[in-house]
Amino acid sequence: MPLMIEVSQSIDVRTPEEWASGHLAGAIRMGIADSDFAAQLETLDKSADYYIYCRSGNRAGQAIDFMESIGFTGELVNGGSVANASAQLGLEVVTD
Repeated sequence: MPLMIEVSQSIDVRTPEEWASGHLAGAIRMGIADSDFAAQLETLDKSADYYIYCRSGNRAGQAIDFMESIGFTGELVNGGSVANASAQLGLEVVTD
């Protein structure tokens, strides 16, 4: 049963190739390894709550640390892997 965590947006911080292999329905991709990662984050509401996931939770944790360092004040949840994130949020994994 999903935990039904309330978040404004789920963010996938993996590579384009990983994203293409399957991501959460409704998620946005902002790859932590992208050269414009910081610029992508600046387009978000820093006071909103975000659910961040990757392959294992490592990159999501790094992304959360960086987001906090640049002034994000909302709740930042490390969702771990795609499968874990899917189970926690009750969202389908899609390959659009």
